[in-house]
Amino acid sequence: MSQSKKLNIEVIGGIILFTAAVFAIIVNNSWLSPYYHMLETVYAGISIGNFVLQKNLIHWINDGFMTLYFLIVGLEIKREFVGGTLASKSNVIIPALVALFGLLVPALIYFLLNYNNPQYIDGWAIPTATDIAFTLGILALLGSRIPTSLKILVTTIAIFDDIAAIVIIAIFYTNSLSLLSLLGALICLFVLICFNRCGIKILAPFMIVGVIMWFCVLESGVHATLAGVALAMCIPHTEKNSPLLKLEHGLNPWIIFMILPLFAFANAGISFSGISIGDLAHPISLGIILGLFFGKQIGIFVSLYLFSKTKYFTIGRNLYTAQLYGIGLVCGIGFTMSLFIGTLAFTTPELMNMVKIGVLGGSLLSGIAGYLMLRKYCQKPLG
Repeated sequence: MSQSKKLNIEVIGGIILFTAAVFAIIVNNSWLSPYYHMLETVYAGISIGNFVLQKNLIHWINDGFMTLYFLIVGLEIKREFVGGTLASKSNVIIPALVALFGLLVPALIYFLLNYNNPQYIDGWAIPTATDIAFTLGILALLGSRIPTSLKILVTTIAIFDDIAAIVIIAIFYTNSLSLLSLLGALICLFVLICFNRCGIKILAPFMIVGVIMWFCVLESGVHATLAGVALAMCIPHTEKNSPLLKLEHGLNPWIIFMILPLFAFANAGISFSGISIGDLAHPISLGIILGLFFGKQIGIFVSLYLFSKTKYFTIGRNLYTAQLYGIGLVCGIGFTMSLFIGTLAFTTPELMNMVKIGVLGGSLLSGIAGYLMLRKYCQKPLG
């Protein structure tokens, strides 16, 4: 895929994602609202003999379709570690530490605002996430004026941010475990590893076992989307035309143009009924807004600035201080992953509304400020 075509897809994907979120808000605050709530009230399932798997539509989207999104995330992470930017140890340590600081500061801000309310504290991880689709979409909007090194640095930080989000979901948002189902998932994982070690290049066996593993993970109490990451780690990637690249290229259009917009539509629909301007000061929404907008830029910019003074800062050594600050701002766009973690942390519509207000508010502030900052200080191609 040519670089210009890739940039166009990133821009279009970001626009579609934003449009889907806005459309969800419009629908949920119009006469169509009852139809929007059918996502929660309409159930669909699979029945084979005595076996029945039934969930409402929003659960199929969040536990089913989003597994494919996590599969893509896993494929990108593996590709970068095997033969990409992260194959060099010197390119790993600093972005990983920057991503860690970009996680800790937002989490601390949220915690300080909510530590005295046990009902709210579960949302601490919501403002820690960076939405790579929106972030790269904004960089793509700025076109050739964005230095290559800046985009690589942002992408690398976002990859480690995704890894952190995966670990957080696995550790902190896992329900009571079913050991039998978990054993089934581990057996499937072992089979996938054997496929990889035996040099199997055909994707079909991986996908069949992957679906079985997804079901076992779904029933185990661990969040089902983690099956997508586990499957990705087992897909072979050793040459230019590898199964990993084939799967990634095949799935990307579906993720960008269908699954992410569908997720945004299903989860971003704030209901303004009973909501006032004062809800911006609710501990949940305020903690998320401040965490995404201030926490991310403080954690990421300060650590980037300090590391830029060392000889180990190889990826972004030619970037200006203002450009580093712009990176801190755009990394405060938490949309997709933040909303996803919000659905795991809270189940009541009232609290989810606070989550949506916080995520949309913090992401919008970060996106606009980051775009303006980078537009001003990236006047010509560098790096």
